[in-house]
Amino acid sequence: MVRFLLYPFSLLYGIAVYFRNRFYDLDILKSREFEVPVISLGNITVGGTGKTPHVEYLIRLLKDKFEVATLSRGYKRKTKGFRYVESHMPVSEAGDEPVQIRKKFPDVTVAVCENRVHGVEKLLHTGTKKSPDVIILDDAFQHRRIRAGINILLIDYNRPLNKDMLLPAGRLREGAVQIRRANIIIFTKCPAGEVTPIRRRILQKDIKLKPYQSLFFTTYKYGRIKAVFPENKPINDFYTEHSYGVLIVTGIASPHLIPHYLRQFAGESDMISFPDHHSYSKKDISTIMTRYKKINKKKKIIVTTEKDAVRFADITGLEKVFKEALYYLPVEIEFLDGEERLFNKKILNYVGENKSNRELFKRKV
Repeated sequence: MVRFLLYPFSLLYGIAVYFRNRFYDLDILKSREFEVPVISLGNITVGGTGKTPHVEYLIRLLKDKFEVATLSRGYKRKTKGFRYVESHMPVSEAGDEPVQIRKKFPDVTVAVCENRVHGVEKLLHTGTKKSPDVIILDDAFQHRRIRAGINILLIDYNRPLNKDMLLPAGRLREGAVQIRRANIIIFTKCPAGEVTPIRRRILQKDIKLKPYQSLFFTTYKYGRIKAVFPENKPINDFYTEHSYGVLIVTGIASPHLIPHYLRQFAGESDMISFPDHHSYSKKDISTIMTRYKKINKKKKIIVTTEKDAVRFADITGLEKVFKEALYYLPVEIEFLDGEERLFNKKILNYVGENKSNRELFKRKV
């Protein structure tokens, strides 16, 4: 019923998005190219496709061979304009995901700017900082003011696009026809063993895969839980005793995979889900602790996500009992069927060749 009422607004939204994309296709609206290799990563749905773990995969792939910089708008930050992100920076100044990336990769340049063109210009004219060899644009598939050398589109395997609608009636930012702009398409969060050859062919047909496009499938690979606060001791028996009580606390778009994973190790579990990018209040902490105390296990912990851990670590005045109970679950992505070799080759070749062309051009000038 709600979708039916919102459909006229989706229709108007779709018309506006169509003409915007059409103007870019006809070069009426201009896209800017830069001399540095640019990789854009994003989606055509609202949230929940696993962008940050895929950005981190790209960073790990590139950082030992190239000077890497990431640029995002810094969603929900309270500041404006361009700024470099530091690991000690409050989430309110940069956004949770940029701070998370900076903490994990201290040697990588992380920046935020709502104007991506201006942000890239600033990165290329760094002054005291070393100019990047490659720039990763986070959540930028719709940002057509920059023409990226490689456009990576992420699609949640568990949320088929052909069953969705445009905003606000659905979750689509733009029509599925815009998949054609991607060079690389990745179905994310794939269940282990479910992506059979027949299933691959069905999905290729569903998205109308073009000859110039490459299709990959990834799944989540969880690490061992870690303490949010450094003074907490590591828990080594969680995966062996199966006796812990676990309260799972998330503020992400698609939290369902985490309890599915953790319940195989927990003796008892409960879960509280908050909205994506949630800013935790004192009332929220009180709610969490009330639920935590109801878990009837001698050993018990609170487990949250990496993104939420950054937000919790940013809160001052947390009670000792809460801090001692708080751990987070690291996550990385893993390509199915050993296809990371092909993916890595495409990315490394693109960056290496364009970096060489850039250096040759500079020598000629």
